[in-house]
Amino acid sequence: MDVRSFQLADYQSVTELLETVLTPECYEQTMEAFARQLSWDSELVLVAAVGNDVAGIMIGTIDNGRGFYYRIAVHPKYQRQGIGKQLIASLRQRFVQRGVSKIMITADEHNEPILSLYESLGYVTADFFRSFQKLSIVAG
Repeated sequence: MDVRSFQLADYQSVTELLETVLTPECYEQTMEAFARQLSWDSELVLVAAVGNDVAGIMIGTIDNGRGFYYRIAVHPKYQRQGIGKQLIASLRQRFVQRGVSKIMITADEHNEPILSLYESLGYVTADFFRSFQKLSIVAG
């Protein structure tokens, strides 16, 4: 598995992955945030590739010196293989390299089911950022 920055050639695979994994409402919100983040800083959109397959994606952003894990999605056939953890670790490394003061997890209604994944990596409730704002508003 290779974790790398998003490339334009990944677009179709990423959108299909997001459409497969996310609810329709979450998909719409995520696509807005995805497009906006690509225009701001594409280095914070990571892709996990297994061979020629896009197995997972993670969207992050930096706002006011804080790094935010916004959305993570792993294709069902690749779940429970450590891909999500690798995406989180890779994005964390990018945040650290950029000197963020704190790393937060966006804990909207769509991320609630996977907060235990972050907890298993040592994050605590204080690291969860609960807001009704979307990434496109928060990071502007």
